[in-house]
Formats: sequence, structure tokens, C-alpha cells
Amino acid sequence: MPQDQTERRVVVTGPPRRTGRASGYYRPRTEIDEQTTLGHTYVRSLMRTQLRAALTVFAVLGLLVGPLPLVFAVTPNARRLEWLVLGFGLYAPLVLLARWYVRRAERNERDFVRLVEDR
Repeated sequence: MPQDQTERRVVVTGPPRRTGRASGYYRPRTEIDEQTTLGHTYVRSLMRTQLRAALTVFAVLGLLVGPLPLVFAVTPNARRLEWLVLGFGLYAPLVLLARWYVRRAERNERDFVRLVEDR
């Protein structure tokens, strides 16, 4: 009886495998550089977090400064109050708000870089 062809051994050659990482794994930086869908998603997530921080600051600023014309309209003879509030009262909250926003934006970018650098 002749030998079955399915038992014959076949040698397959190909390029050597990379050591370290599983095949098919790309670093996020490569995804961003090559402008793939995943890279686009990474960048969009950073933009969304930055936009969320900006809208939060805008909302707080609107709640802080928005009612001032109504307060000034209710007290028409309080010119000194207007100057005190506009001249001195708003600067401390504005500086604190700006400082919070800058720290938040830097933290978002630091987190993004940590994600992209795979640390």
C-alpha cells in the first residue's frame, strides 16, 4: 500500500519573528503618525478632554460675570460698588480660574503623552 500524502512533512520558511511584543501590536505613537482610525481616536480623546476643561471654565466664568449687570441694575446708586467689584473683586477668581485651567490642560497633555509613549 502506498504512503499517504498527508503524512509528508513540509518546511515553511518566512521572515524571523520579532521578540518582545506580540505580532500586530503598534504603539499609539505609530497609530497617530500614520493617521489611522485608532490614532484619530487617541487625538480626539485629547481634544475632548481639553474642550471639556474649557467649557467648564467658560460656564464658571459665565456664572461669575453673567449676573453682574443685574446686580448693578438693582443698585443704580452704588457706583463705588461697581468699581470695587469690577476693579478688585473679579481678579482673584479670574486668576484662580485661569490657574486651574492651565494645570488641568497640562495634566491632560501629560496623561496623553504617557499613553502615547506607553509608560
